[in-house]
Amino acid sequence: MSKVLIVVDYQVDFVNGALGFEGAELLEPIIIDKIEKCRFDGGKVIFTLDTHTEDYLNTAEGKKLPVVHCVDGSEGHGLFGQLSEYVLKDDIVIKKPSFGSLELVDVLKENNFDEVELCGLVTDICVVSNAIIAKAALPESRVVVDSSACASFDKSAHEAALKVMKSVQIDVL
Repeated sequence: MSKVLIVVDYQVDFVNGALGFEGAELLEPIIIDKIEKCRFDGGKVIFTLDTHTEDYLNTAEGKKLPVVHCVDGSEGHGLFGQLSEYVLKDDIVIKKPSFGSLELVDVLKENNFDEVELCGLVTDICVVSNAIIAKAALPESRVVVDSSACASFDKSAHEAALKVMKSVQIDVL
């Protein structure tokens, strides 16, 4: 069975930077454990990075969320804490300019994984977007989101996103 773990946007700006929130830092050891277990079991790891340019405030997203964050090359764009030490040269790192990643679709379809697990930030924005994209890319594969390995600044939105994912046959642990 082929498995991939997708670590969604566990970046400085979402943990303790421009859009950081209390509790996000608590995911670091959980995500590291998931990476180690996935690799031990022979799986692959993909990291996504929310990636913007200096003109972010002039973008459609920037007009609705006017907080400059994850500017490519900035400290806030980097993976939080020790996570950058867990990126290996064979890992896929996807810089995505929006919530979901169409590049991720291509990678998933090309590899046809039997199981896709997602973790990271933010549950009700990028995690749910990419989980649904993964389910669309690989409709016969198991798509899993561990609710203890993702979080949101808005607890009710976190719960609502988990409910939506369950409704589209994503396994929420």
